[in-house]
Amino acid sequence: MSSSSTPNPNSRPDLDDTINVTTAHNSASMTAAAARENRNPGSNKEPLSIATFAVCAVIFIICGSVIGNASGGFFSYNTTIKPEYVRGKAPGVADDVALPPKPILNVYVKKGQSLYSAKCNGCHGADGKGDGANYPSLVGSSWSTGHTERFAQVILNGLQGPTSTGKVYGAGVMPAQGGGMSAQDLAFIMTFIRNSFGNSVGDVVSPEMAQAAIDIAAKRSNPAAPVTAEELKAHEKDLTGEKMDPTTLVDPITFKPVGAKK
Repeated sequence: MSSSSTPNPNSRPDLDDTINVTTAHNSASMTAAAARENRNPGSNKEPLSIATFAVCAVIFIICGSVIGNASGGFFSYNTTIKPEYVRGKAPGVADDVALPPKPILNVYVKKGQSLYSAKCNGCHGADGKGDGANYPSLVGSSWSTGHTERFAQVILNGLQGPTSTGKVYGAGVMPAQGGGMSAQDLAFIMTFIRNSFGNSVGDVVSPEMAQAAIDIAAKRSNPAAPVTAEELKAHEKDLTGEKMDPTTLVDPITFKPVGAKK
């Protein structure tokens, strides 16, 4: 019999104990055709489809809109910024770009609050009520809310002896606050006290009025001494000078009425 009729012992490798079938199959998977196919990552490892991402994006947009409308203005600039806050100019913005105008009373009260904190807080307190023993209250005081000339002289020169109620407080003497104070600063602080702590005079002390008060203080016979209740009787009147309408809109930086020449 010729050799060509002899059966090949490797023609059925899966029946041959000497052949590793797994190795043979793995070799086939590495062929060029198999390498071009995407490998199946297996169950639970399939990548998310574009449709899934699109659906999630729509859901997020809808949820964001609902939360924003139901937040009661939580994301609103007006509710997250303190009242009377004045936004400064951004870096590089020209100086001639105006900020939104505000009523002059609001602007003066805001500026006066800062001056009060620096000059008056230590004695009269943040609430303007003093301590009842050493320092008097400014709340409802007839001198604070009454004639502007009298009130200005107390601030500029200090006070010795009885206050508006006739009581003498333990501190004895209120130090003068006029040193280095400009007419603009005096206008700010007077306007603040007269319209804060429950005081609601509703007027604005103008810089011109404040300058008149400074001039009066400079003409005192003894300008270094604090005023007394007796001396203040001569000042039971309002300061002369231009009176400002509290609703006048002004530039919050220059304090000039809107439309006025700089």
